[in-house]
Amino acid sequence: MTAIQGARERARREVTAAIKSEARDRIAAEGAAQLSLRAVSRNLGMASSALYRYFPSRDDLLTALIIDAYNALGEAAEGPLVSGDPPESPAERWLAVCLSVREWALDHPHEFALIHGTPVPGYAAPQETGGPGTRVPFALIAVTLDAHRSGALGPVPGGPPPPAVLAEAAALAAEHAPGLPAPSMAAVTAAWAQLTGLVAFEVFGQYTHVIEESRAEFFAYTVRRMAAGIGLP
Repeated sequence: MTAIQGARERARREVTAAIKSEARDRIAAEGAAQLSLRAVSRNLGMASSALYRYFPSRDDLLTALIIDAYNALGEAAEGPLVSGDPPESPAERWLAVCLSVREWALDHPHEFALIHGTPVPGYAAPQETGGPGTRVPFALIAVTLDAHRSGALGPVPGGPPPPAVLAEAAALAAEHAPGLPAPSMAAVTAAWAQLTGLVAFEVFGQYTHVIEESRAEFFAYTVRRMAAGIGLP
Protein backbone atom coordinates (compact mmCIF):
# COMPACT_ATOMS: atom_id res chain seq x y z
CA MET A 1 0.00 0.00 0.00
CA THR A 2 1.39 3.39 -0.99
CA ALA A 3 1.44 6.38 1.35
CA ILE A 4 -1.44 7.95 -0.57
CA GLN A 5 -3.50 4.76 -0.35
CA GLY A 6 -2.75 4.53 3.37
CA ALA A 7 -3.89 8.10 3.93
CA ARG A 8 -7.09 7.47 1.99
CA GLU A 9 -7.80 4.33 4.02
CA ARG A 10 -7.25 6.18 7.31
CA ALA A 11 -9.55 8.96 6.14
CA ARG A 12 -12.20 6.43 5.18
CA ARG A 13 -11.98 4.77 8.60
CA GLU A 14 -12.28 8.14 10.31
CA VAL A 15 -15.35 9.12 8.30
CA THR A 16 -16.93 5.69 8.87
CA ALA A 17 -16.33 6.02 12.62
CA ALA A 18 -17.85 9.51 12.62
CA ILE A 19 -20.95 8.28 10.77
CA LYS A 20 -21.41 5.41 13.22
CA SER A 21 -20.91 7.69 16.21
CA GLU A 22 -23.52 10.15 14.95
CA ALA A 23 -25.90 7.28 14.18
CA ARG A 24 -25.53 5.97 17.74
CA ASP A 25 -26.31 9.45 19.07
CA ARG A 26 -29.41 9.60 16.89
CA ILE A 27 -30.52 6.16 18.11
CA ALA A 28 -29.99 7.20 21.72
CA ALA A 29 -32.06 10.36 21.18
CA GLU A 30 -34.83 9.05 18.92
CA GLY A 31 -34.69 5.25 18.77
CA ALA A 32 -33.41 2.92 16.08
CA ALA A 33 -36.70 2.99 14.16
CA GLN A 34 -36.19 6.72 13.49
CA LEU A 35 -32.64 6.40 12.19
CA SER A 36 -32.28 8.35 8.95
CA LEU A 37 -29.24 8.64 6.72
CA ARG A 38 -30.37 12.11 5.75
CA ALA A 39 -30.38 13.25 9.39
CA VAL A 40 -26.98 11.69 10.03
CA SER A 41 -25.45 13.36 6.98
CA ARG A 42 -27.03 16.70 7.88
CA ASN A 43 -25.66 16.62 11.43
CA LEU A 44 -22.21 15.73 10.12
CA GLY A 45 -22.31 18.46 7.48
CA MET A 46 -22.06 15.88 4.70
CA ALA A 47 -23.98 15.64 1.48
CA SER A 48 -26.31 12.64 1.48
CA SER A 49 -24.68 11.41 -1.72
CA ALA A 50 -21.31 11.36 0.07
CA LEU A 51 -22.66 9.32 2.98
CA TYR A 52 -24.19 6.80 0.60
CA ARG A 53 -20.68 5.91 -0.55
CA TYR A 54 -20.04 4.55 2.94
CA PHE A 55 -23.48 3.12 3.73
CA PRO A 56 -25.78 2.69 0.71
CA SER A 57 -28.89 2.37 2.89
CA ARG A 58 -30.20 2.75 6.41
CA ASP A 59 -30.18 -1.02 6.77
CA ASP A 60 -26.49 -1.18 5.88
CA LEU A 61 -25.75 1.33 8.63
CA LEU A 62 -27.95 -0.51 11.11
CA THR A 63 -26.18 -3.77 10.30
CA ALA A 64 -22.79 -2.18 10.93
CA LEU A 65 -23.97 -0.82 14.28
CA ILE A 66 -25.49 -4.18 15.27
CA ILE A 67 -22.29 -6.03 14.43
CA ASP A 68 -20.27 -3.50 16.42
CA ALA A 69 -22.59 -3.90 19.40
CA TYR A 70 -22.51 -7.69 19.29
CA ASN A 71 -18.72 -7.66 19.06
CA ALA A 72 -18.34 -5.19 21.92
CA LEU A 73 -20.66 -7.25 24.12
CA GLY A 74 -18.88 -10.44 23.09
CA GLU A 75 -15.50 -8.94 23.90
CA ALA A 76 -16.78 -7.99 27.33
CA ALA A 77 -18.11 -11.51 27.94
CA GLU A 78 -14.86 -13.12 26.83
CA GLY A 79 -12.71 -10.74 28.86
CA PRO A 80 -12.63 -12.76 32.11
CA LEU A 81 -11.70 -15.93 30.20
CA VAL A 82 -8.72 -14.43 28.37
CA SER A 83 -7.36 -12.28 31.18
CA GLY A 84 -4.04 -13.10 32.75
CA ASP A 85 -5.70 -14.13 36.00
CA PRO A 86 -9.09 -15.74 35.32
CA PRO A 87 -11.21 -16.97 38.24
CA GLU A 88 -10.26 -20.48 39.32
CA SER A 89 -13.55 -22.29 39.79
CA PRO A 90 -16.01 -22.87 36.92
CA ALA A 91 -18.82 -21.20 38.86
CA GLU A 92 -16.69 -18.09 39.44
CA ARG A 93 -15.74 -17.95 35.76
CA TRP A 94 -19.43 -18.24 34.88
CA LEU A 95 -20.24 -15.42 37.29
CA ALA A 96 -17.45 -13.25 35.87
CA VAL A 97 -18.73 -13.69 32.31
CA CYS A 98 -22.29 -12.83 33.34
CA LEU A 99 -21.20 -9.81 35.38
CA SER A 100 -19.25 -8.50 32.40
CA VAL A 101 -22.33 -8.84 30.19
CA ARG A 102 -24.41 -6.90 32.72
CA GLU A 103 -21.79 -4.19 33.15
CA TRP A 104 -21.47 -3.62 29.41
CA ALA A 105 -25.24 -3.48 28.94
CA LEU A 106 -25.72 -0.96 31.74
CA ASP A 107 -22.91 1.17 30.32
CA HIS A 108 -24.30 0.92 26.76
CA PRO A 109 -28.09 0.67 27.14
CA HIS A 110 -28.94 1.96 23.67
CA GLU A 111 -26.55 -0.44 21.98
CA PHE A 112 -27.93 -3.30 24.09
CA ALA A 113 -31.44 -2.25 23.04
CA LEU A 114 -30.34 -2.31 19.41
CA ILE A 115 -29.47 -6.02 19.63
CA HIS A 116 -31.88 -7.23 22.31
CA GLY A 117 -34.71 -4.70 22.30
CA THR A 118 -37.74 -4.14 20.08
CA PRO A 119 -37.07 -5.13 16.45
CA VAL A 120 -36.73 -2.24 14.03
CA PRO A 121 -39.73 -2.21 11.67
CA GLY A 122 -38.78 -3.15 8.15
CA TYR A 123 -35.30 -4.35 9.08
CA ALA A 124 -34.18 -7.97 8.77
CA ALA A 125 -30.74 -8.74 10.14
CA PRO A 126 -28.52 -10.37 7.49
CA GLN A 127 -26.55 -13.54 8.04
CA GLU A 128 -23.35 -11.60 8.74
CA THR A 129 -24.69 -10.59 12.16
CA GLY A 130 -24.91 -14.26 13.20
CA GLY A 131 -21.26 -14.82 14.11
CA PRO A 132 -20.86 -11.75 16.32
CA GLY A 133 -24.22 -12.54 17.92
CA THR A 134 -22.99 -15.89 19.20
CA ARG A 135 -19.99 -14.64 21.15
CA VAL A 136 -21.81 -14.45 24.49
CA PRO A 137 -23.31 -17.95 24.35
CA PHE A 138 -19.98 -19.34 23.18
CA ALA A 139 -18.32 -17.78 26.22
CA LEU A 140 -20.86 -19.55 28.43
CA ILE A 141 -20.31 -22.79 26.53
CA ALA A 142 -16.54 -22.43 26.95
CA VAL A 143 -16.87 -22.27 30.74
CA THR A 144 -19.13 -25.32 30.78
CA LEU A 145 -17.05 -27.34 28.34
CA ASP A 146 -13.84 -26.62 30.26
CA ALA A 147 -15.55 -27.81 33.45
CA HIS A 148 -16.67 -30.99 31.69
CA ARG A 149 -13.21 -31.71 30.31
CA SER A 150 -11.64 -31.24 33.73
CA GLY A 151 -14.18 -33.56 35.36
CA ALA A 152 -15.70 -30.75 37.42
CA LEU A 153 -19.09 -30.58 35.64
CA GLY A 154 -21.81 -32.36 37.54
CA PRO A 155 -25.12 -33.69 36.21
CA VAL A 156 -27.91 -31.29 35.36
CA PRO A 157 -30.35 -31.28 38.31
CA GLY A 158 -33.94 -32.32 37.73
CA GLY A 159 -33.42 -35.13 35.28
CA PRO A 160 -33.05 -35.11 31.49
CA PRO A 161 -35.02 -32.78 29.24
CA PRO A 162 -37.78 -34.08 26.93
CA PRO A 163 -36.54 -36.28 24.06
CA ALA A 164 -37.14 -33.63 21.39
CA VAL A 165 -35.14 -31.05 23.37
CA LEU A 166 -32.42 -33.62 24.03
CA ALA A 167 -32.11 -34.38 20.31
CA GLU A 168 -31.71 -30.72 19.36
CA ALA A 169 -29.27 -30.13 22.21
CA ALA A 170 -27.21 -33.11 21.10
CA ALA A 171 -27.02 -31.70 17.58
CA LEU A 172 -25.96 -28.30 18.92
CA ALA A 173 -23.31 -29.86 21.12
CA ALA A 174 -21.96 -31.96 18.26
CA GLU A 175 -21.57 -28.85 16.12
CA HIS A 176 -20.40 -26.28 18.67
CA ALA A 177 -19.17 -28.11 21.79
CA PRO A 178 -18.05 -31.65 20.93
CA GLY A 179 -18.06 -33.85 24.00
CA LEU A 180 -20.48 -31.75 26.02
CA PRO A 181 -23.42 -33.88 27.23
CA ALA A 182 -26.72 -32.98 25.58
CA PRO A 183 -28.48 -32.18 28.91
CA SER A 184 -25.68 -29.71 29.74
CA MET A 185 -26.00 -28.11 26.30
CA ALA A 186 -29.73 -27.68 26.83
CA ALA A 187 -29.11 -26.15 30.25
CA VAL A 188 -26.53 -23.69 28.88
CA THR A 189 -28.90 -22.65 26.10
CA ALA A 190 -31.63 -21.97 28.65
CA ALA A 191 -29.17 -20.06 30.84
CA TRP A 192 -28.16 -17.86 27.90
CA ALA A 193 -31.81 -16.90 27.40
CA GLN A 194 -32.21 -16.29 31.13
CA LEU A 195 -29.09 -14.12 31.24
CA THR A 196 -30.34 -11.99 28.36
CA GLY A 197 -33.71 -11.61 30.08
CA LEU A 198 -32.16 -10.69 33.43
CA VAL A 199 -30.05 -7.98 31.85
CA ALA A 200 -32.92 -6.72 29.68
CA PHE A 201 -35.18 -6.41 32.72
CA GLU A 202 -32.66 -4.13 34.35
CA VAL A 203 -31.70 -2.11 31.28
CA PHE A 204 -35.34 -1.51 30.31
CA GLY A 205 -36.49 -0.55 33.81
CA GLN A 206 -38.62 -3.61 34.58
CA TYR A 207 -37.32 -3.87 38.15
CA THR A 208 -38.73 -0.49 39.18
CA HIS A 209 -40.70 -0.86 42.44
CA VAL A 210 -39.72 -4.54 42.50
CA ILE A 211 -35.99 -4.70 43.12
CA GLU A 212 -34.55 -1.29 43.86
CA GLU A 213 -31.58 -1.42 46.23
CA SER A 214 -30.12 -4.88 45.64
CA ARG A 215 -30.04 -5.30 41.86
CA ALA A 216 -26.36 -6.23 41.70
CA GLU A 217 -26.76 -8.73 44.53
CA PHE A 218 -29.92 -10.15 42.97
CA PHE A 219 -28.15 -10.56 39.65
CA ALA A 220 -25.18 -12.37 41.19
CA TYR A 221 -27.49 -14.59 43.24
CA THR A 222 -29.52 -15.52 40.17
CA VAL A 223 -26.60 -16.30 37.86
CA ARG A 224 -25.05 -18.44 40.60
CA ARG A 225 -28.28 -20.43 40.70
CA MET A 226 -28.08 -20.70 36.91
CA ALA A 227 -24.56 -22.12 37.26
CA ALA A 228 -25.77 -24.67 39.79
CA GLY A 229 -28.58 -25.60 37.41
CA ILE A 230 -25.99 -26.48 34.79
CA GLY A 231 -23.89 -28.54 37.18
CA LEU A 232 -21.05 -26.08 37.64
CA PRO A 233 -19.50 -26.56 41.09
